[in-house]
Amino acid sequence: MARNTRTRRTKHRGNAAGMIESRGRTGRKPTATEKGSSDRGGGSRGPSSGSRKNRFDKPPTWKSAAVRAVVAAAIVYAISTVLLNKHTSPLNNLILVPIVLIVYMPMIYYTDLFLYRRRLRKKAEAR
Repeated sequence: MARNTRTRRTKHRGNAAGMIESRGRTGRKPTATEKGSSDRGGGSRGPSSGSRKNRFDKPPTWKSAAVRAVVAAAIVYAISTVLLNKHTSPLNNLILVPIVLIVYMPMIYYTDLFLYRRRLRKKAEAR
């Protein structure tokens, strides 16, 4: 026998990007800060843009430079394997990986350090 009651619907719905949008406010009146920072879904854009700004306020680390250098070395290896396939073997292209790591790691770190210090100077001048 078929059920004559429907199942309860959820109060949240997902959109195409996978974000969950909740229903609008049903209780108390929003405060002035909640009114100013809210957009259609009831969420705020403050934390997402604020966290992005804070990411650039952190000083660079050697670990982040090493990760980026490893990614760059993998890209250089892949490109050299594809482009130099006729002239050398892929094993010979492995010689490039430590060279790229040695050159790129300090270059990435000091570039990030330069940009970080420039950002600090600009923030100090703005004040």
